[in-house]
Amino acid sequence: MTIPKVMVTGASGFVGEALVFRLLVDKKFSPIAAARGATRLHGLCPVVPFYLTHSKILPALDDVQVVVHAAARVHVMNESAGDPLAEFRKVNVEGTLKLAQCAAASGVRRFIFISSIKVNGENTLMGKPFKADDQPNPLDPYGVSKYEAEETLKQLGRDTGMEVVIIRPPLVYGPGVKANFLSMLIWLNKGVPLPLGSIRNQRSLVAIGNLVSLIATCIDHPAAANQTFLVSDGEDLPTTQLLRFLARALGKPARLLPLPEWLLKLGASILGKQAVAQRLCGSLQVDISKNRELLGWSPPIKMDKAMRQTAGYYLEKQTK
Repeated sequence: MTIPKVMVTGASGFVGEALVFRLLVDKKFSPIAAARGATRLHGLCPVVPFYLTHSKILPALDDVQVVVHAAARVHVMNESAGDPLAEFRKVNVEGTLKLAQCAAASGVRRFIFISSIKVNGENTLMGKPFKADDQPNPLDPYGVSKYEAEETLKQLGRDTGMEVVIIRPPLVYGPGVKANFLSMLIWLNKGVPLPLGSIRNQRSLVAIGNLVSLIATCIDHPAAANQTFLVSDGEDLPTTQLLRFLARALGKPARLLPLPEWLLKLGASILGKQAVAQRLCGSLQVDISKNRELLGWSPPIKMDKAMRQTAGYYLEKQTK
């Protein structure tokens, strides 16, 4: 019996690489890694070059049954492009469409698009989580580009019959995480006092192991066809508790100063860091009940364990 081939784009990135490793361990599918940069996957599975901005370097998709598209121009805190939306569209919309058109023409059965919770919006009211079928409300260029890509893929699916699955994760963390989550680990490990002891929000996060578990489920689950899913660990927590979790996992005290939230936001506004303050102070919760009801999927990894794994990996790297 032939094992179905699954091509994963962005295989040199945090999510794509983790997914390929998961598929290699499961041995249920035969992964092909499409990567722009260096990856640890060489020698473990076929690795092909892939650049979203170069339509002539699209990978061959013959005999590929499923494409998981994790490559993207990602959200950045300090955007340098003169027209950010145009740059995001070039990669996340136009590049995605070219790949999907190639997939449909090659007979790919299902196209799984790793989108972003930013398609839903930037924040939620406490206890009013986003749901998969809510009206989208993207507010920044990255979120807009992901939403436009989703709509383009849905239309292509209707026109060609290729199944399209959309997954919108919030902040993804786990061993090897970078960006803002890594910054938190560095600050806590150094014992830097943080003015975040009075935050009373609720945030949904997703461990990389839980995200790739859902993606793997969506590769061949019949009920996933042409559906949109949100994903999280199924446990929400305040920013303050998140920092205490991580500090405990690092074996460090959490030096959190109880600065009033209004003062923190005022300081961030003066420094032009309103978006940072929003992420630290605002709530963003997601409802994953659709995943349970439609797919029978629940997060297999508890948040506390995932936090300890993340901190442990960081500490191990510091000693090498």
